[in-house]
Amino acid sequence: MTYEKTTHIHTNLEWLGKLTEEILDPDLPIIDPHHHLWDRLGPYYTKELLADLTSGHNVRASVFIQCRYGYRTDGPEEMKPVGETDFVVGIAEEAAALRPDIAACAGIVAHADLRLGAAVQPVLDAHAEAAKGRLRGVRHYSASGGDRFSGAVPNSPLRMLYTEEFRAGFAHLAPAGLSYDGWLYHPQIPDFTDLARAFPDTTMVLDHLGGPLGIGPYRGRGDEVFAEWKGYVTDLAKCPNAHMKLGGLAMDINGFDLHKEPLPPSSGECARLWRPYIETAIELFGADRCMFESNFPVDKGAVAYPVVWNAFKRIASGASAEEKAKLFHDTAAKVYRI
Repeated sequence: MTYEKTTHIHTNLEWLGKLTEEILDPDLPIIDPHHHLWDRLGPYYTKELLADLTSGHNVRASVFIQCRYGYRTDGPEEMKPVGETDFVVGIAEEAAALRPDIAACAGIVAHADLRLGAAVQPVLDAHAEAAKGRLRGVRHYSASGGDRFSGAVPNSPLRMLYTEEFRAGFAHLAPAGLSYDGWLYHPQIPDFTDLARAFPDTTMVLDHLGGPLGIGPYRGRGDEVFAEWKGYVTDLAKCPNAHMKLGGLAMDINGFDLHKEPLPPSSGECARLWRPYIETAIELFGADRCMFESNFPVDKGAVAYPVVWNAFKRIASGASAEEKAKLFHDTAAKVYRI
């Protein structure tokens, strides 16, 4: 059995700067529904976020997704993630003062340990208070390579989404008006599907196309992985409460290794690699349940912000104007109430 340890790719601005592209369809409105804020791969705070959001595409708003950053250092353990929400609100307010025309971090998807069961409610309430009207959902990621590989995020317990305590906490989301973002690897998509069926009134969002793997025992098995992934997402698409984020395929775990090339990838090259997954997801879920995402700064280790959106626009070039509006803006606006 192959064991492989990976890590997020550090941002190399000099390398990314070796390729520039003309912005395609620059007037198309965009909501970027998935980005982080941290300094793990190089700083990515107000300055860096606004530089990307204003780099040529018509990005109107963005949604911050939890990334285990800015936690409180004291107080009850379950309340420490509320520090991340405090931190993001500060970034949002700073960005609004600099660029009031862009709603940066208009929505926040926070972390709460759903395994707390009923005891998660005070944590949700604390996030809501700290978010100042921006709280939209919760992400308690469940990605796990088990004993097969180690990804850039710590392994979660396998089959966590089936446990009684997790589902007891999960049951508090819909009554609070909160959605759920799921981050896992493609063999775990059936876990997400079972959860979506068990909670049909909860809006569910599967991040990064369900994490198709290209590392460890999956390296070099692209056709097999795609077939397995397609079977899983075909089943998930039958759940009307399930939505799909289209992106996150430049990460280390996907195995495309774009960051190892002498030059950064063009939007045409990215479109060629990502098209099978993205087009399949759109065909299965429809444009009204799909949204393009940047996953920055994680994907910034392999591709520049203008290029990633150009790639999405190339893939969606055959879509109608109505479908493009949904894929790039309206679905995100609906799900995250922007």
